[in-house]
Order: sequence, then structure tokens, then C-alpha cells
Amino acid sequence: MIVDREVARRALLLRTRLIDEATVLDNDVDSEGNSMLSYSYTVGGVDYQAFQKLDAEQLLRPRDYLPGSRVPLRYDPHRPANSIVV
Repeated sequence: MIVDREVARRALLLRTRLIDEATVLDNDVDSEGNSMLSYSYTVGGVDYQAFQKLDAEQLLRPRDYLPGSRVPLRYDPHRPANSIVV
């Protein structure tokens, strides 16, 4: 059975990782028509910036992802750069 690595990564973060807040930097559409979110957050005094394709559920709440919005974040405490917004 082939498992999509991104689906598996997101499932793991949603189940077991720490939650915090991120700040939305931008929400734009890429060349393939995907709504892409860029966000920043700080863990242990280190600043991170990441990008994420919004899923179907998130696309139903576009106002939650306006630039400057604070959004829930889940990240891996052993690899804080591994994160998703929910």
C-alpha cells in the first residue's frame, strides 16, 4: 500500500504534537490553482516561516486565514520546522 507522505505527516502532527499559534503572512493561489498559506511562528526563541496548501475544510473558512490573523499551529517538538496550521 502506497501512503502519501504529506497525508501521513499531517495526520501525525494532528494526533500527537504540540499546539501554539502562528501568524498568517500571506494567502495566495499558486500556478496550479492551490490556495497556499505562508505563516510564521516562534519556538524556543527561534523564528520559523513555512508554507502550506490549504485543505478543503480550511478553504471553507477563508476569513480565518487573512494576512495578520493568528491561527492554531501544531508542530513537532523535536523538529519545530515540521508544522501545520489548523
